[in-house]
Amino acid sequence: MLLSRSAAAGPSKASAQTLARVCVSSPGSSATVSASSTASSSPASAFRSASRHPSSRRAFATVQDAAPPKRTYGGLKDQDRIFQNLYSRYPPDLKHARKMGDWHKTKEILLKGHEWIISEVKASGLRGRGGAGFPSGLKWSFMNFKDWDKDNKPRYLVVNADEGEPGTCKDREIMRKDPHKLVEGCLIAGRAMNATAAYIYIRGEFVYEAEVLQAAINEAYAEGLIGKNACGSGYDFDVFIHRGAGAYVCGEETSLIESIEGKPGKPRLKPPFPAAVGVFGCPSTVTNVETVAVAPTICRRGGAWFAGFGRERNQGTKLFCISGHVNNPCTVEEEMSIPLRELIDRHCGGVRGGWDKLLAVIPGGSSTPILPKSMCEDQLMDFDALKDSQSGLGTAAVIVMDKSTDVVRAISRLSHFYRHESCGQCTPCREGSKWTEQIMSRFEKGMGREREIDMLQELTKQVEGHTICALGEAFAWPIQGLIRHFRPELEARMQKFAAENGGVPLAGGWPHDTRKQGHLVAPGQ
Repeated sequence: MLLSRSAAAGPSKASAQTLARVCVSSPGSSATVSASSTASSSPASAFRSASRHPSSRRAFATVQDAAPPKRTYGGLKDQDRIFQNLYSRYPPDLKHARKMGDWHKTKEILLKGHEWIISEVKASGLRGRGGAGFPSGLKWSFMNFKDWDKDNKPRYLVVNADEGEPGTCKDREIMRKDPHKLVEGCLIAGRAMNATAAYIYIRGEFVYEAEVLQAAINEAYAEGLIGKNACGSGYDFDVFIHRGAGAYVCGEETSLIESIEGKPGKPRLKPPFPAAVGVFGCPSTVTNVETVAVAPTICRRGGAWFAGFGRERNQGTKLFCISGHVNNPCTVEEEMSIPLRELIDRHCGGVRGGWDKLLAVIPGGSSTPILPKSMCEDQLMDFDALKDSQSGLGTAAVIVMDKSTDVVRAISRLSHFYRHESCGQCTPCREGSKWTEQIMSRFEKGMGREREIDMLQELTKQVEGHTICALGEAFAWPIQGLIRHFRPELEARMQKFAAENGGVPLAGGWPHDTRKQGHLVAPGQ
C-alpha cells in the first residue's frame, strides 16, 4: 500500500488512526489492532504489529477469499443436444439428417483408426445407457485382444434395441425420429471394435420403427455410407436388422445372441463372454441403442466436450423418459446429474396437482427400487447418486406416482409382469417370481401377517445374485424398495383386513377360521 507524503514524513494522529482502520483484521480473527493503541505509535510500528498475524495480512489483499460457487446441473442448451429431432421437427431421412450434422466428416473419423475412437469414448466418460452403466470405451476395447488381426473369424457389433422395460421408450424415439444417428453410430462403433457387420436386434412390437430404420439403412447403402468401402474409407461394414418376438428376457445380451442364432431366448452362462464367443461363436459386443447413437457426436466434438456435462464418473447427456402423474409426459435429453425435481418441473410441468401431491417415483424403469417423496426433493439423476439412495438409474425411465396411486397394487402388477417374462431356466427365478406374485396379490388385499413381510424380504434376498441373468434382481428390487419405504402401508392393510374379517388370516392367505369350517390346513399355517 502506498503511504501519503505526510504520513511518510513523520507520525501524526490522523494518519495513525487512518492506518489503524486499514490494519484491522478480518472478521473472525483473534487479533485486532485498536485505533487508540495505534494512535500513540508510529505508522510503521502499527504496520509491523498488524502484519504479525496472517489474518491481518489478508486484509490488504485486493480480492477477498470466498467459497467456490456450487456446481449445478441441468438446463441443457439446444446447441448441446445430440438428438435434435426428438420431437419430429424434420422427416427421418438422410437429407435432413445431414442438415442436422449427421454423417459429417465420418470418413475422417474412420481413418483415424480404432484406437483413436476408443480413446475418445474413454475420455468422454460414456457409460452404457442400457441400465448397467459399464464404461463403454472399456467394453468396446475387449474385442481388440492380442493378435486379434490374426483371427479369421467374422466380428460383430450387436445393438440391443429390444426395449421391453416398462416405462422405457427412449430407444424407440431414436429409431423412429433419428435413425441415421444409430446407423452412423453402428459404423463408428463397429470400426472401434474392428467388426465386420452390425445386427440391430429390434423388439417385435416395433413395427413402424423397424420400417423407418430399414429405410435409413437403405439410404446409407445407396449413398455408399455403409457396405463396401464405407464412406470411401476402405473399411467394409454391413448393417442388418433382426426382429425379435416380444420376449422381455431377450434384452439380456446372451439371450439376445441366442435369439439371433434362431434358438430359444435363454441366457448363457458366462464365461465365455460375448467378446470371445458371441454370435455364431464369433467375437461380439452387445451395446445399447443410445450408447451407439451418441458415439459419432462424441468423436466429432471431442470426448472432453461430452465429459463436461454431469458429475465425475457420471458424465454426458442422457435421454429421460418421464411418465405417470405429470402434466406433460415426455422423453427429453438432459444433462446427467440433474436434480429429479428440476427434471420433472422443467420438462413436464410438474407433478399433477403440485409437488405436495407426489407419493413416490420409480427413477430408472420398473426394475429399480421405488423412492418416496422425502428422497426425491434433492435426488440427483445419475448412476452413483441413485446407487447411494439404494436405487438405480437403469434406463432413466422416470415413473411418477401421486397420492392417488395404490403403491402396493402397482408393485404387485410388476411382480405379475416379471413372473410372466421369466424364461424358467433358473430355479430361483422361476419359482421365486411365482411366489412373489402370489404373495403380493395377497398383500394387495391385506391378506397376510406382518411376519410374512420379513419372509418376502428374505425371499428376494435369496433370489438376488443367484440367477444366470439379472431378471432375478429385476423382480426382487421393486419389492425390496416397497418394503423399505412403504412397510407401514402393508401393515395397515393387514390390520384393516383383520378388523373387517374378525381375525388375522393364516399364512398362505387362508381365513382365520379355516379349521372351524372343516378345511385341512397344514401345521404351521
